Amino acid sequence: MVRHASTSTTALPAAATEPFRGTSKRERILRAAIDVFAAHGYFNAKVAQIAKAAGVADGTIYLYFDGKEDLLITIFREHTRNYLRALEQQLANINRAEERLRIAVRHHLETLGRDRALAIVSQVELRHSLKFMSLLSQEEVADYLNIIRKIVEQGQAEAAFRRNVHSRLVAKAIFGILDEMVTSWMLSEKEYDLGAQAEAVADLILTGLL
Repeated sequence: MVRHASTSTTALPAAATEPFRGTSKRERILRAAIDVFAAHGYFNAKVAQIAKAAGVADGTIYLYFDGKEDLLITIFREHTRNYLRALEQQLANINRAEERLRIAVRHHLETLGRDRALAIVSQVELRHSLKFMSLLSQEEVADYLNIIRKIVEQGQAEAAFRRNVHSRLVAKAIFGILDEMVTSWMLSEKEYDLGAQAEAVADLILTGLL
């Protein structure tokens, strides 16, 4: 049985700029799984297709992962942990809540905007099953929402944001806005820079908070 890494974001290595782009067999398998899941869908994808795309034998997959489900869960968890670590690094030396929120918005859109296949897996394939949604939303998504919630509460304490709105509700609303922006970009027939929309989205969110 393959052991998953700890769910604590503080124990993670510094996030790579490009996720799942390494040269180790494990990283190649994860990258191949992302591309195959995005191209064929999780339920239609075959382990043999992933192995071929990774340049490894079929059996090699099982040296690192229990199967397709383990691959999908690992992709989500490692992407989310790396994402959160990178976001925390960007926020570390920023004091003003407004700027911290702008960074969070930009980080979300730029990160997924760099990798359409990863966006498809995150936005579509993981949401086909209530099992995956309930399993994966407990800690990783909660950690992300807590970062946004704390930014909102900081802005309220500084009297920079409206105080008559619930910080948890605002965090969920912000996540929903960003999530929909990624989905619209992913499904669009037009090619455009998702990250370039970050400032306009941040302005819209902040207008509602001021």
